Amino acid sequence: MSRSIHDLTVGDIVELRLVDDLKRTTIVQYAGASGDFNPLHTDEVFATEVAGYPSVFAHGMLTMGMTGRVVTDTFGVDSIASFGGRFTAQVFPGDSLTAVLTVDAIDTDATTVSVVTRNQRDEVVFSGHARIRADQPT
Repeated sequence: MSRSIHDLTVGDIVELRLVDDLKRTTIVQYAGASGDFNPLHTDEVFATEVAGYPSVFAHGMLTMGMTGRVVTDTFGVDSIASFGGRFTAQVFPGDSLTAVLTVDAIDTDATTVSVVTRNQRDEVVFSGHARIRADQPT
């Protein structure tokens, strides 16, 4: 359900569970959709034996895309002026992710929010921000 920035106050928080038990299939499907078949994301033997990771891991943009749901679910797609951030840790198969959106500032033309996504071990895997346009006249 979309909310108006006029119904918010600084410090408001919205939490959204993004995924429970991320499946390898989802990671491979994202590889197909994005065209990014880097073996770190799709080849278990390469990821573990060659690169030394505990497993394949999700694309950063998959994590960012899932995180964006808390912004779009809260405000709607059309009101988003910008969304960005940085990847801070790998997301592995089996991980569960929760995003928390916090209202940082409210101006007459837009609202600024921060977004943090954590895994089930409470590790931050994505940290970002978004700018939400004020309601447009109809």
